[in-house]
Amino acid sequence: MSVKKIEADVIVLGGGSAGTFAAIKAKETNPNCRVVVVDKGPIETSGAIGRGMDALNIVSVPGYGTPEDVVEALTKVTEGIIDQECAYVLGRDSLAVIKDLEKYTDRKPGDLFPLDKNGNYKCSYLHPTNKALYLAMDGEDIKRGLAREVRRLGCTVLDRTPACRLLTDDNGKIAGVFAFNMRSGDYYQIEAPAVIITAGCVGKFGMPRDGYLSGIYEFPGNTGDGFAMAYHAGAEMVNMECFQTNLLMKDFNGPACGYVVIPRGGYGVNAYGQKYWSHGYWSGDMFLAVWREFMEGRGPVYLKLDHLPEETLKGLEKILWGTERTVRGQFHKQRNEDYHCWDSVEQGMEEITLCSGHSDSGILVNKDTETTVPGLFAAGDCAAVPQQYLTGAFVFGSIAGRMAAEYAAKAGKIGSTKDPEQTWQEVSAPLRLEKGLPVEQVETKIRTKISHYLTPPKSDPLMNKMLWWVDR
Repeated sequence: MSVKKIEADVIVLGGGSAGTFAAIKAKETNPNCRVVVVDKGPIETSGAIGRGMDALNIVSVPGYGTPEDVVEALTKVTEGIIDQECAYVLGRDSLAVIKDLEKYTDRKPGDLFPLDKNGNYKCSYLHPTNKALYLAMDGEDIKRGLAREVRRLGCTVLDRTPACRLLTDDNGKIAGVFAFNMRSGDYYQIEAPAVIITAGCVGKFGMPRDGYLSGIYEFPGNTGDGFAMAYHAGAEMVNMECFQTNLLMKDFNGPACGYVVIPRGGYGVNAYGQKYWSHGYWSGDMFLAVWREFMEGRGPVYLKLDHLPEETLKGLEKILWGTERTVRGQFHKQRNEDYHCWDSVEQGMEEITLCSGHSDSGILVNKDTETTVPGLFAAGDCAAVPQQYLTGAFVFGSIAGRMAAEYAAKAGKIGSTKDPEQTWQEVSAPLRLEKGLPVEQVETKIRTKISHYLTPPKSDPLMNKMLWWVDR
């Protein structure tokens, strides 16, 4: 087997939201830092915001909120299961990444983000606190802008080259990454003292009710490889029993986009047209309210839009059918659904995933994005900073880039690792199986059982039954 060897200082696994910011900040911290970015696809369109994004769901900006307000909101929605120090950093640094986004995408204030009459970034209400912490964004092109900056700074970008194993030395320190190119078949052993995992969430976890393996809420390329690689390298994971429960647009298995609609005046109603909860923020109390509507015979539930002004509806169509999911408009058209009708957006608890950006689970990190493995940093949806959303990906991606560059500059010689041939034999073993079930069938069975036994409300017997099925 022929292996291409690359020497680097910092490796970024995943060129999405957090990954591009990490690469940029590593280079800004030390222009001589040799940064390598690996991704399953081209970084211009990869990751959860490959099509752009319409908002930063939680920020702290002058005139609207403080870092303490962010801590209060996130502590409430997580019921106290949160590292408040990380939440404070999220609020403290959110204004800086807003400015960075404008710079990297070459967008002026008032263009990418709205401004109020005082010249402040104009925030809206969404969270179950009396503070406006939601900032809308006209961000269709932000991913391309970030990718352009990564390449301009001179980072080495290996598109369509997913990492499949973290390399550690005999002392358990990070020593690099093993990866392969999906188009050329080339194998890479990239050696570096610092690695940043920004590989996204476990999007393919539960099974959508429509049965489509890739018809999910999250970007289907985010399959949890970052979680797996960190685990195999010895990193501690946290809150893995806490799932992101998605209240989706029924049968579409894409975002219903309550976060887009509710700040603009929409709200959730039951089958009788009654508003059933006071806010639309994803939290345990909101999901419990939805569950009660069904259990007490008032389901299904809907996202009500018909009362909104025509201009608002047109704006929502632009966002929901463009930036969010380009096929959503066709979905509505084929079903003869119209936002002028109150029950046009039916919602349902369609699937569960593992994601810290929208929930709590992931790789344990501190406020500096350090994991429990020396030299390994993590940011974005795979790092356990609860309810951080896109803001957190940018904030902690920035921190990870700076910290990794500083760590690499002080690191000594990289220790010895496994022979590349041995590593490849381990990770490619499933490809050589001559007997047993096809991979697609195993995936279908496991994900179906996950949805059946692990969808909330949860219990120990249900979880143990799930583990029994996995062992079989």
